[in-house]
Amino acid sequence: MKLRWAALIAVLALSALMPRPTEAQASGQPPQSARRNGSLGQNYPNPFNPETTIPFSIGEPGCTDQTRQYRVTIRIYNLLAQVVAVPVIQGSGAVGAGGGPPAVENLTLGCGSYRAYWDGKYLNSSREAASGVYLYRLDVDGKVEGVKKFLVTK
Repeated sequence: MKLRWAALIAVLALSALMPRPTEAQASGQPPQSARRNGSLGQNYPNPFNPETTIPFSIGEPGCTDQTRQYRVTIRIYNLLAQVVAVPVIQGSGAVGAGGGPPAVENLTLGCGSYRAYWDGKYLNSSREAASGVYLYRLDVDGKVEGVKKFLVTK
């Protein structure tokens, strides 16, 4: 119980330090110079134990250029900004080096909507992640496109 309160306090403290939206962000209209190459959805279920799905989209809304390829990475971090895991792509039909779905790390994808899957285990380990707050981040062509939080419970 103490760990949950500590995690909640940490999230609230981090949220207080987040920059406030600019006028363009508050109006919902992106600035002319801002070009989005992806968007990150909220994972489900949240909170979860032991696995979750992360929806994300690649390309600008209404993207029709199927020849355009993007370099995509999703990483999961703990509150100390340490990489905890890299989820795998779900339902794409692609095969990774180990015969299963490929990790979403420097993965080349075209425009579209995708899902990433995390089994709740630490990177290169069979140990389950500890209960707490984690962050996940979408990078497209080396640019951060979104960061979201989720909660692992036991």
